Amino acid sequence: MPGAPLYDSIGGTYTLTRRTEPRIAARIWAALGDARTVVNVGAGTGSYEPPDRDVIAVEPSALMRTQRPAGAAPCVAASAEDLPFEDGSFDAAMAVSTVHHWRDPIAGLREMRRVARRVVVFTFDGGDAQWRQRFWLIRDYLPEIAGLLAGKPPLAELARAIGARTEPVPIPWDCADGFFEAYWRRPEAYLDERVRRGLSAWTAVGPEAERRAVRDLRADLDSGRWAERNRDLLSLDTAELGLRLLIA
Repeated sequence: MPGAPLYDSIGGTYTLTRRTEPRIAARIWAALGDARTVVNVGAGTGSYEPPDRDVIAVEPSALMRTQRPAGAAPCVAASAEDLPFEDGSFDAAMAVSTVHHWRDPIAGLREMRRVARRVVVFTFDGGDAQWRQRFWLIRDYLPEIAGLLAGKPPLAELARAIGARTEPVPIPWDCADGFFEAYWRRPEAYLDERVRRGLSAWTAVGPEAERRAVRDLRADLDSGRWAERNRDLLSLDTAELGLRLLIA
């Protein structure tokens, strides 16, 4: 199933750094509206699943499924592009930080639309050139990230596929969920092997690019160059780095 091989190989330490960020969760859960039944597509270990609704999870990776905590929502082994549910089975379908891993994001979103009357997706606008310049990790240390997105449908196309509107999601400086952009004001975190192993992007760019980026970032932190280059960030409580909610 699409997405399964990657997370079957890198997902073993996922729960060390990836967890629910309450402020982002509040945005996602508010977007679900009055939905009582929810399918969580690409659910991983269960972060962001609303505790006060009836949830069914869908996750292709066996390793990720084994890390779901006791009491988590029941989980089905399936892919976003082929959801094993009847039309209109759920009040809402949600997907968090997963669309970019799908073999066919448009097909997956349309499947979500088929099985639910409401769709809420937390993703990022990787097609925006300003996104790559805005986040210092990509701009200064890991430009290979841009290449990983080549051929992926842009956010506007994803939104059109399901008639969704988009809303920006600012990232708090002390974000509890260690996703790729989370440490925008805590650059030392990217030197931590455990943090990097919880992020598929580092595996995708390959070990040579990873070693170079870590070496250069460490040098710039030691010399003070990172702080000088990014001094405007140090007084911010949140940053707008292209994260978006799609709501249909």
